[in-house]
Amino acid sequence: MNINSNYQQLKAQYLFKCISDRAEAYLASHPDQRLLRMGVGDVTRPLPHAIVEAMQQAAGELGNPDTFRGYGPEEGYEWLRQCIIDNEYTPHGITLDTDEVFIGEGAGSDLGNLSELFASDNRVAILDPTYPAYTDSNIMAGRAITFLPCVAENDFVPELPKQKADIIYLCFPNNPTGIVLTHEQLRRWVDYARQNRSIIIFDAAYESFIRQPGIPHSIYEIEGATEVAIEVRSFSKSAGFTAVRCGYTVVPKATGLQAMWLRRQCTKYNGTSYVAQRAAMATYTPEGRAGIRANLDFYLGTARLIKDRLHEMGYQAYGGENAPYIWCRAPYGWDSWTFFDHLLRECQTLCTPGAGFGPSGEGYVRFSAFSRREDCELALERIKQH
Repeated sequence: MNINSNYQQLKAQYLFKCISDRAEAYLASHPDQRLLRMGVGDVTRPLPHAIVEAMQQAAGELGNPDTFRGYGPEEGYEWLRQCIIDNEYTPHGITLDTDEVFIGEGAGSDLGNLSELFASDNRVAILDPTYPAYTDSNIMAGRAITFLPCVAENDFVPELPKQKADIIYLCFPNNPTGIVLTHEQLRRWVDYARQNRSIIIFDAAYESFIRQPGIPHSIYEIEGATEVAIEVRSFSKSAGFTAVRCGYTVVPKATGLQAMWLRRQCTKYNGTSYVAQRAAMATYTPEGRAGIRANLDFYLGTARLIKDRLHEMGYQAYGGENAPYIWCRAPYGWDSWTFFDHLLRECQTLCTPGAGFGPSGEGYVRFSAFSRREDCELALERIKQH
């Protein structure tokens, strides 16, 4: 028996597991303390009532022999897929067929599983810093990775790869920096992919936070993108489904990958639960939309609070306008983990070390607006005092 030796190239622990372990160790030695959590991107506000009601009704159907359902379609129920197209894409002038939309359990899973469609000798370009799952899943597959620095000197906007990239991971609004791209900036990537016969995997998990006019909500707003791009979205961040688990991936037929992804899903995925899909459907009702908008506005308000207070303290902070994250430079020339440990020990505050997002993240930390407002205010006051 031989193991996949590529796993030995991974860091010993996944970033967020390492953060959790350090937090638990601190609490074990300081049992009287309560940590103020501004690190992990887990939502904190409850689901809107309309969504909970839809889940309760769906669960009730499963308890009735006349309305019981077993396995659903591997690609998701057509009524939800059509609803997604009608609400998320048609208003932006984007035409899709329902068989190009695949319902899944969340963006994280699909982003990792999409790697299976590509041979191991493909060269991958990944933004730096970025969500670590992109890097880890491709290390597991044994692919060569080119990192594209996103730093203050280039306004956190990456340059096109100097060496040909076969697969490109883009995430906008960006996690962790909170930066967005204009239509013109995104068009450069689509043109590059078309010219080089590359595939873009576009993570749009934070699309619903965009408030700035003129910013694309989907890569398919760019002409020709359906030929070269797969788009991944999640209800976790847009609708608070972190405990429900539901998302979707768009694989246009023009990419030549739609049939492969369908085959993969039919073999390895038994479909998203009926209850979760009914909950997702309810996000598009007037009541569901209103509740979700209120939650999103709350998080963006918290993000503005964090960024403004950090600026008042003299910190360099970015993002927080079209995304729930604030990207903050560590003071005194500290590295990311030194600042993380300082905030943990002295302020009982959790953030996410930027080094965990890639080499260019060193010297930064990420603050998350997915937190209780009173906890953020207390954490910021403690940071000010230390």
